[in-house]
Amino acid sequence: MMTMQQGDPALRPDDDGGPSVPGGAERGFFGKIGDRFAPPRGGQSLPLAAHDALLLLRNHEDSGQGWFWSTDADGRIAYLSEAVADQLGRPLGTLIGQAFTTLFLPADSAAERQRSLPFLLTRQSKFDGLALRAAQGEECWWAVSGRPQFEAGGRFTGYRGSGIDVTVQRRSAEDASRLALYDSLTGLANRFNISRRLDTTLTTFAPQQRSCAIMLIDLDRFKQVNDTLGHPAGDALLRQVAERLLKIVGDKEMVSRLGGDEFQVILADQDDRGKLGDMASDIIASLSQPYSVEGSRCIIGASVGVAIAPFDGMTSEDLVRNADLALYAAKGNGRGRFRFYSSDLHQSAEDRRALEEDLRDALVRGEMELTYQPVVRARSNTVSGVEALVRWNHPERGTISPALFIPIAEEANLIWTLGEWVLRKACEDAARWPGDLRLAVNVSPIQFANPDLPRVIAHALAATGLAPERLELEITESVFLGDSAETAAMFTALKGIGVRLALDDFGTGYSSLGYLQSAPFDKIKIDQSFVRGATQKGSRNAAIIAAIVALAEALEMETTAEGIESLDQLDLIRKLNVSHVQGYVYSKSVANDELIGHAEAGSWTIAPAGPAKQRNDRFQMFRKIGAVHGNHRYTVVMRNLSATGAFIEGMVDVPVGTRFVIDFGEGQLATAIVRRSKKHQQGVEFEQSLVADGNGGLCTRHRVSPYLIAAASQQTGGLSLPTFTTTSDWAEN
Repeated sequence: MMTMQQGDPALRPDDDGGPSVPGGAERGFFGKIGDRFAPPRGGQSLPLAAHDALLLLRNHEDSGQGWFWSTDADGRIAYLSEAVADQLGRPLGTLIGQAFTTLFLPADSAAERQRSLPFLLTRQSKFDGLALRAAQGEECWWAVSGRPQFEAGGRFTGYRGSGIDVTVQRRSAEDASRLALYDSLTGLANRFNISRRLDTTLTTFAPQQRSCAIMLIDLDRFKQVNDTLGHPAGDALLRQVAERLLKIVGDKEMVSRLGGDEFQVILADQDDRGKLGDMASDIIASLSQPYSVEGSRCIIGASVGVAIAPFDGMTSEDLVRNADLALYAAKGNGRGRFRFYSSDLHQSAEDRRALEEDLRDALVRGEMELTYQPVVRARSNTVSGVEALVRWNHPERGTISPALFIPIAEEANLIWTLGEWVLRKACEDAARWPGDLRLAVNVSPIQFANPDLPRVIAHALAATGLAPERLELEITESVFLGDSAETAAMFTALKGIGVRLALDDFGTGYSSLGYLQSAPFDKIKIDQSFVRGATQKGSRNAAIIAAIVALAEALEMETTAEGIESLDQLDLIRKLNVSHVQGYVYSKSVANDELIGHAEAGSWTIAPAGPAKQRNDRFQMFRKIGAVHGNHRYTVVMRNLSATGAFIEGMVDVPVGTRFVIDFGEGQLATAIVRRSKKHQQGVEFEQSLVADGNGGLCTRHRVSPYLIAAASQQTGGLSLPTFTTTSDWAEN
């Protein structure tokens, strides 16, 4: 075997006392470690294989595929490949003698596995492929391996090891993990991630009966964006939706995109339905504001379903299912709404499916009819026109509100057929009216998007002989979904027929001054949400209405205020120069025969009538509830309900000032004080006002867990409140 002698110039000592590799390379791996292949004592030769090993290791080092390191017994760096120093951006000389652990991020700021490095070095344990992140420079991860070294006598002398750059693999793994847990389009948590998070939250909260609310959010009219502007625009819109949701919710980890246009929000330790309702309203309002996507202006909406654990479900499956039922109900009641879950929604869902089947045959069976609500000149109290309102006279359920069946018609693709019937029937009725009353007919966005609409309108006018200028089409702002050429062409076609156009529900969240300059509207209808709060102290609604009126006058448009019910509202509307009024303060909708009778009498004038001042909405009902006093529970009948109080029957001669707990069911308890009492009737005032349930009704702000109610009943025999010395037997015989 060929040998190399110690005196061979190819293997001369370097300045550090260790052997150098051939060619004068002075940074070789073993040139610094210096003992594994050092010539044996007594001048024996170094095998050629050892020289080849030095070259191979140096080539591996220079290739960048790996690096080497060694430490002394105290863990200080004795040797380190130059590539590592370059990666850290530090001279190699400054690293020699430093603790090996300083090359990596501290344990408290790195991954869990990284924290084991100091422990392994202290225990003098071997390790392989330990993932560590570089302490300096650009983000870099290394898989580091090491072996402890011992002398013949067993004394520990340090570590020798190697490392490889695994940054690319690490990033790929993180990307794969991110894709598994996060939505690639919006960056929000995905369905799997949020489901796991909800499971964990509910499991953690269950022992203490802590509350957790979830919201399911579904975008309204999103499909029209995809169909009109294409899927890339739809994707861009979804990213903007995610950004708006995050601004409201705040916690990114609790907001998810379930897929398509569905989103979910988890709200831990939240059961206040007042706050939840406010947040749901904020979400709906924010997501309904116009978007700018690829140079086009888009308008969508949102509906929200809310369920709260433990009241609405203890498991994630139950909670999500019930929130979905609430969302379904919100969409079914007109969209752009929120709805809390309640147990009756299961039956409502079944009823809705049955109504959809019945609706398909309702027109054929002649179950639809039109009524007409007067639109009155505010100054003179004279009727200038009417709005056609469709009613469904169901053979078994009686009269069904359009607020219930119109959304069903839209989802079941029946709205075009129904809308065509309404238009034709209304024109037929109006053509027979004495005088020149205007006829207002609502046109849904689905109808507006149909190119056949102008033809249908022209045919209805021609068939009935109604003058085009007497027909007024009420169109909502949602028709400006994409500001497309088709929208402008539709307006041109409709005005070409000669009909009037009214912008309906102005101010509900889609408003833009831009389209008022180009769209040929003749009237702006101010949404009733502005009117109902306008007379309340501190409200800014009056200023908003005044601005709308000024805008309309500048554009030579009329204005109509909807939903006027009290005399103080009417006085305000008149002071603000609104030109027309529509609402119960003048008249509910009337049948066609009654309308003809008024029109034949000549000028139709209606004297306003109603409550002097706006008051909280009162809901008429006949519903059995519980009234709890001390350890006694009485069954009473609730005749009406408002946010601040109720009118009940069922107890006799209850003293004014008596306090009760009103039990509405499903954990809804409200403390109330008797303010008026006459024989078997009492008017009670709630200590804490009820809140909107998202469905036009009311509910308590909080609910009491059934477990707490059961526990209280076992301890006291009922819910306990302070008793009064005047208490008598109030139960009515």
